[in-house]
Amino acid sequence: MESTRVVRVIPATINLFTDTSDSEPIKRKVAAYARVSTDSEEQLSSYEAQVDYYTRYIQSKSNWEFVEVYTDEGISATNTKRRDGFKRMIKDALDKKIDLIITKSVSRFARNTVDTLTTIRKLKEKGVEVYFEKENIYTLDSKGELLITLMSSLAQEESRSISENVTWGQRKRFADGKVSMPYKHFLGYEKGENGSPKLIEKEAKIVRLIYRMFLEGKTISTISKYLTTKNIPTPGGKTKWSITTVRSILTNEKYKGDALLQKCYTVDFLTKKTKKNEGEIPQYYVRNSHEAIVSPEVYDLVQEEIKKRAQERFNYSCTSFFSSKMVCGECGSFYGAKVWHSNDKYRRVVWQCNRKFKNKEKCRTPHLNEEQIKSSFIKAFNNLVKNKEEVIKDCEDIILSLANTQNLENQITQLQDELDVVVGLTRRLIYENSRKAIDQEEYNKKYNSYTEKYKKIKNELSALEMKKQELKVRKDKMTVFIDNLKNVDGVIQEFDDRLWYMMVEKVIIHENGEKEFQFKNQA
Repeated sequence: MESTRVVRVIPATINLFTDTSDSEPIKRKVAAYARVSTDSEEQLSSYEAQVDYYTRYIQSKSNWEFVEVYTDEGISATNTKRRDGFKRMIKDALDKKIDLIITKSVSRFARNTVDTLTTIRKLKEKGVEVYFEKENIYTLDSKGELLITLMSSLAQEESRSISENVTWGQRKRFADGKVSMPYKHFLGYEKGENGSPKLIEKEAKIVRLIYRMFLEGKTISTISKYLTTKNIPTPGGKTKWSITTVRSILTNEKYKGDALLQKCYTVDFLTKKTKKNEGEIPQYYVRNSHEAIVSPEVYDLVQEEIKKRAQERFNYSCTSFFSSKMVCGECGSFYGAKVWHSNDKYRRVVWQCNRKFKNKEKCRTPHLNEEQIKSSFIKAFNNLVKNKEEVIKDCEDIILSLANTQNLENQITQLQDELDVVVGLTRRLIYENSRKAIDQEEYNKKYNSYTEKYKKIKNELSALEMKKQELKVRKDKMTVFIDNLKNVDGVIQEFDDRLWYMMVEKVIIHENGEKEFQFKNQA
């Protein structure tokens, strides 16, 4: 006789996730996570309400032990890289300081599906549960992971939609010429009542100082060291100025009252990675968009000086007033400082051609001491001042002639039209070749002909654009020169290094010792 099979259930005594006896009444260590994505007043009040609500809610449960409400303010949820509160909470949970995390919704936790699922699986391995109130999802529930995958995917698409709407809004503002700046890290401006940049005179003086020092011959490195030693705060409020910060001020068109919009764009809405706009999307240039700190002439002169120094590279120096100003009349090299008798009582500094002994034939231009150079400058400058009114009148006449670029503009327009015609013919040729059978030898002959014509017109166009730019630079130099000359009251008795920097383009030293001063109205 077969015995009857009997199955007896032995109840579990150890909790799968907590390693404690099921028969023992234990308190779950519970934390909450609250986040708002902007710093607006409305969002901050919501943030405070979330913290208060979760604190009271957790403490009201007799079988729960309140741990903490972890928070992040003004942080986007699209990734977890900069969310310090979130990262600290996950670390505590993995260290078994938390059993249950409560949060408002999947979108508050993260809008990135990968981040959400990766984090939840890490927590699940340690027996830590997450409860999403809005969706009523417990992650240790069998249906939890499927629901979370669906909900976080929807949240990610919502984030994409928001990102696209924000991008569209930004580009619409750009197209309308509306200018915004990162005011907390931008020297010289604050947000005005109408939303446009408003000038801060105290900071504007620092910007003008930087531009003036650069035009006076100082290098960017020298300017940054000077600002640091004077304890002038950087745009970000730091005490040490970097070369990058000074360079960005010298090259930012907003300081002349214009604005180039959409210099960068966001490549990926999840990672927030940005890229310099190199023509992938439209840019917008707004002239006279706000009050300028430096004149357009000064700004353009600085850009030209930056190019000039880049071309001179290692030849440029500002170790002295006279560096990169005096030129050998024989070989064209700069004069540099040389120390004679450096170790005895006859020690002195002289200036001579840097390549005097490096050329095939030794340059016959003489060496000079500083007093000779200063004395010659005072004499040359006073001769200029004696004819001040006449010089200014001549400069103003030259400026008028330089400003008349109508003929040049007409030539540029004509060439641009010719270029468009060639491009059109090339496109048509390519289109015809793709649609019907054409003799390929004839096709290549025509195509190469159009290509050569395109290159020729492009080169002519570049030459005219360069000529136009050179005329503008000369005009700007003349304008600044006149402004400086007008501010000089009579002849000078002593050497003035500022006048030297601002008025002298270069000094050519000839073989007989004659010093030919070329002021900036002659450049």
